[in-house]
Amino acid sequence: MAGKYGPTRGEFVFRAVFSVLGLVAIGVLVALRGVPKGPGLVEVFGIALLFFGGTLVHSLWRLRGSGERGPDR
Repeated sequence: MAGKYGPTRGEFVFRAVFSVLGLVAIGVLVALRGVPKGPGLVEVFGIALLFFGGTLVHSLWRLRGSGERGPDR
């Protein structure tokens, strides 16, 4: 149940773009520095990929459903 105070379509677009840029930054980091070992592996691949990937999936999912709710939501 989406209320009238939820995020707008523009905010979901911003979140999706920010997530893509974060995933690209992780890719560049791994390309330049290589795959980290030890705790860095969990931090980079576990937390960062989960955050950026989850935010991207959630934003795209909500954007896909926003066409049914109207142009502003």
